[in-house]
Amino acid sequence: MLIKQLSIFLENKRGRFTEVSRILGDAGINMSAFTVSESSDFGILRLIVSDTDKAIQVLRDKLYAVSVTEVICLQCPNQPGSLAKAMEIITDAGIFVEYMYAFSQGDVAHVVIRPDDVQKCAEILKANKLTLIAANDLYKL
Repeated sequence: MLIKQLSIFLENKRGRFTEVSRILGDAGINMSAFTVSESSDFGILRLIVSDTDKAIQVLRDKLYAVSVTEVICLQCPNQPGSLAKAMEIITDAGIFVEYMYAFSQGDVAHVVIRPDDVQKCAEILKANKLTLIAANDLYKL
């Protein structure tokens, strides 16, 4: 249930995200989920792609700094309070969430979570009968 996420460091220059998306698209790699955070000098593009190893290779070939981290993807009802219940479970287990991002499809929401202890977080959520999405299933959404 652990998913490999890429983090790509981008200069804050016009066209950088366009270039990354073109590189991945030309390589036949689909971006399933992503988020961008920024500072005054650079941004961090975090994304989940259909072929992690190939994405790392093509991006590094173009001299992008790329790192890999593990995240989990929680599937929950797209209704008020659903995420709060999951977050209470995580918090009560003493797990710190470094960041997260989400997207919804109709009645279902998908929340990508980067906790400080990804393995423990996955185990706690599964033990509480919450649904985690495997990487292969996320790529199909």
